[in-house]
Amino acid sequence: MERTQLPEKLEQLVETFEMFDPADRTDMLLSYADQFKEVPPAIATRPFPKSHQVPQCESDAYVWAMKRPDGNIQLYFAVENPSGVSAKALASILDKTLSGLPPSQIAGVGCDIVERIFRQNISMGKGMGLMAMVQAVQALARAAM
Repeated sequence: MERTQLPEKLEQLVETFEMFDPADRTDMLLSYADQFKEVPPAIATRPFPKSHQVPQCESDAYVWAMKRPDGNIQLYFAVENPSGVSAKALASILDKTLSGLPPSQIAGVGCDIVERIFRQNISMGKGMGLMAMVQAVQALARAAM
């Protein structure tokens, strides 16, 4: 899989994950999942619109990208499956590293980050859902350009 040029904060985080063995990587992912922040009611309320649902995601995830006054993007996520730890971890990572960036930088983030972050810690089905989450973020960023 071809590596894409990542925004600096995301590249640094991905490189940090790559330095750790699977057990430490799992601990880091759990830490990010614990930091997950649910979409605020001012952005969206349940039941969430299907137009924001991530296809193929086993954890029933939703994504929103709101344009800030400076033209940059703020990402928001909802993960409806209480045991959707991987989806929550990825949502937290994407929010912390991509929110506040221009849509053009966010649109260029490739799905290869899922493999680089999670490695062998996820099943193929879960990996497909997480890649779909990245693709949803890309699509929203492209739409905001």
